[in-house]
Amino acid sequence: MGELVQLLEQSQPRLSHHLKALTAAGLVERLPEGSFVFYRSATQGMGKIFLDSLFFQLSDDDPELSKDAERLEEVSSARATSAEAYFSSIAENWDRLRSMHSPSEAIEKALLDLAGPGPYARMLDFGTGTGRMLSLFAPLAAEAEGIDLSHHMLTVARANLERDGIETARVRQGNVTSVPFETESADLVIIHQVLHYMDAPNRAIAEAGRVLKSGGKLLIVDFAPHDLEFLRAEHGHHRLGMSHEAMSAWASDAGLTIDPPLSFAPPAGEEEGLTVNIWRALKPATSVENTA
Repeated sequence: MGELVQLLEQSQPRLSHHLKALTAAGLVERLPEGSFVFYRSATQGMGKIFLDSLFFQLSDDDPELSKDAERLEEVSSARATSAEAYFSSIAENWDRLRSMHSPSEAIEKALLDLAGPGPYARMLDFGTGTGRMLSLFAPLAAEAEGIDLSHHMLTVARANLERDGIETARVRQGNVTSVPFETESADLVIIHQVLHYMDAPNRAIAEAGRVLKSGGKLLIVDFAPHDLEFLRAEHGHHRLGMSHEAMSAWASDAGLTIDPPLSFAPPAGEEEGLTVNIWRALKPATSVENTA
């Protein structure tokens, strides 16, 4: 709401009144995020159809829209500054962890190869963090959406998506064990370096199985089993890596078939190195029997 007040230069009571009416009409979606509330235009149904038609008729040369665009740049810049400040506060721990495993570039290339060229109608990112997976996969998807519990990380993700010019992706607050997405609504789900923070990783995989369409893909990136106990105390890891046996059992319970992991060894000479695994799981295509 605060950003909209700055952007539109209207009072908060007036904006609240209009947003309430627009939400009731199905033209705006309301997304609470802790003490914050975010709003976005309708992403489905008749509201989306109406808004798409309306936006198509707007002129890029409209002076009021140009002023709004200028103020939006100011708001976006302030958000990016806030995101940078937060990320700087955790950068030392973040960089230390990154140095312990294979470079992200190699892992990201493997992810793209395992996912295939697409195109995907809808891609979902569970535990989106900085939004990197959305930036990586959004060019392959008509629609991409990420969720995360942390408002701070969502601020970082929004700033990064704006910086990268990613217009087909969005983020919202949500729990990966109970995602706010429809059953069988996604072609591709990514769970990148999330499960080791969880007490019950199987619940996230079960949710991925639920939202995947028949024939959809789940890609999971996480650490192989290790004994680096300091990661529990200093980085909040609940699990010291994931075994393939456990991953296979969880995938099976979710109705998925899973391949053996693709493994990336830690950098040479890294005494406290971490092996990164990528698993690909598929939701079997539903067979339609010919009853004629």
